[in-house]
Amino acid sequence: MTKIINASLKLKIWKDTHGQDLAEYALMAGFLAAASGFTLPVVAADIATVLTKLVAILGAVPQTAPGA
Repeated sequence: MTKIINASLKLKIWKDTHGQDLAEYALMAGFLAAASGFTLPVVAADIATVLTKLVAILGAVPQTAPGA
């Protein structure tokens, strides 16, 4: 009788999907972290170039006093 109960419990464990969503989210978060780690260093130089140009443009704008 205990063998039947043990087999029944094992089958229930295989059918239980309560933790499946958490595992899928963890895998997706890991994938996004890895993808970000690979792409950000490549894009970092381009971002720095854009920000440098933006600072140069904003530095060229004449400063006026409020109410002038």
